[in-house]
Amino acid sequence: MKGLKKKRRIQVIVVAFVALALSTGLIGYAMRGGINYFRSPSEVAELPPLPSELFRIGGLVAEGSIVRGQGHEVSFVVTDGGADVPVTYSGILPDLFAENQGMVGQGRLVNGTFEAVEILAKHDETYMPKEVIDALKEQGTYVDPNGADAIN
Repeated sequence: MKGLKKKRRIQVIVVAFVALALSTGLIGYAMRGGINYFRSPSEVAELPPLPSELFRIGGLVAEGSIVRGQGHEVSFVVTDGGADVPVTYSGILPDLFAENQGMVGQGRLVNGTFEAVEILAKHDETYMPKEVIDALKEQGTYVDPNGADAIN
């Protein structure tokens, strides 16, 4: 009788482990297309991603770089102080999108130009995504608008 209980307990543990491994694998498979990695312009210049890879890039819109084309087409340069990446976007820009302001774009790098499918801009005068702040700090170009040196 004791041997049967022990055997049944081991079977339950093995089945639970297999179910956990299977569910983890299915969740990972389902999320494979929904994960977008963030890169700074320096990271993009150092190790360019494949043209098929969808990712996010963030930094500051370089001064004097915004060029409006026909319709809703716009091109500009995003920088982190260490590298510049040209960006093209066809769509309506956020109201707060401006030069020397933080932005995050989602899209693909094609022939050295980031082709954005979405552009996000800061939502107030001090907001900047944490990833952008970290990238600017790595380059040594980040200046805190509040005068404090560290933002967590």
